[in-house]
Amino acid sequence: MSLLTDKDARSALAAQYRDALLGDVIPFWLRHGIDREQGGYLTALDRDGTVVDTDKSIWFQGRGAWTFATLCNLVEKRAEWLEAARTGIDFLRRHGGEAGGKLWFTVTREGKPLRRRRYAYSEAFAAIALAAWAKAAGEDGAAEEADLHFSSYIRQSLVPGTAPAKVEAATRPMRGIGVHMIGLGVAQEIRAALGERLVEGRTCSEWVEWNLHEMERWFIKPELKVVLETVGPRGEVLDHADGRTLNPGHAIEAAWFILREARFRGDGRLRDLGVSILDWMWERGWDTEHGGLFYFRDLKGLPVQEYWHDMKFWWPHCEAIIATQMAHLMAGEERHARWHQMAHDWSFKHFADPEHGEWFGYLHRDGRLSNTLKGSLWKGPFHLPRMLLVCWKLLDDGGVARWV
Repeated sequence: MSLLTDKDARSALAAQYRDALLGDVIPFWLRHGIDREQGGYLTALDRDGTVVDTDKSIWFQGRGAWTFATLCNLVEKRAEWLEAARTGIDFLRRHGGEAGGKLWFTVTREGKPLRRRRYAYSEAFAAIALAAWAKAAGEDGAAEEADLHFSSYIRQSLVPGTAPAKVEAATRPMRGIGVHMIGLGVAQEIRAALGERLVEGRTCSEWVEWNLHEMERWFIKPELKVVLETVGPRGEVLDHADGRTLNPGHAIEAAWFILREARFRGDGRLRDLGVSILDWMWERGWDTEHGGLFYFRDLKGLPVQEYWHDMKFWWPHCEAIIATQMAHLMAGEERHARWHQMAHDWSFKHFADPEHGEWFGYLHRDGRLSNTLKGSLWKGPFHLPRMLLVCWKLLDDGGVARWV
């Protein structure tokens, strides 16, 4: 019997997610991640919370602020969570860049600019942070800022020809799924916090629908039972390393975004689509020898170019735990309950640190530690607390309606 198929086991599982979130992960970041001198969040942390680098990613000022503000919105409005959200919002406003314009990717501890990147994900996470903050703090101006950042993301990422190409477009034109998946998720989050908003001529629900359409049109390939990260301009498979590289965790994250929308709409077709994506990418991504999800796979089973292809990163496992739980609750298939327990058990056994709290981020294929980092420019208070919160609320009576 799995964790999801027995009533008492489900109650115990909900309590485990709640206690891990509120008694372990969030306290770790409140103790070690809040920069009480310069504001914002320090995310490059060693196992015990020791700061190993003080540079800050702007997207984690947004992601972290979203996490703390969302706790206020969905759990309770605790003063320490509200203040933790406020410091990220304040740092973002002071040092991220002008709302509606191109934001920085990294800055110094004090907020001096270091680097911009070609993509606009800092803008996406600023948008969800300010939407959640507007609701948590009752600050109407923050809702307008969320619109501005989402508008900037749309103009930089979703308008054809505006985002800088990864490779020379005249030689090898390509489309990437990431901008559409993030666009879908941002629209869902703004709608959840603030209701429908009109941004760049479309409502949040219309942006959800448009991005879903683009994902289905170009990247979701039922005939191959796969979700591609990169395709040609007409959705064709690019038979090169980039075109064949699959990211199972990324696709599984897209699956639960789709399942979330299916639940919001009561849409059986979208439910079936989300379940299919999970099924395809689990089969391609789960390591049957050592357990856990591979980071990259090749469409044709060929060797993968990226050297970390067989490592186990924390975030794909977080997404798999959400997706398998959501799929079982919505579709009732036994395999998803079984997969949920596999992902849950493997992750809590290998990533969780019972001595110092939180999760390690980076493991070798067999589950051994690659290093002891609990945070970096890419790992901070987002994927793990989001997983714990979503899974708790999905199992908690009445929680689902408030979450979606």
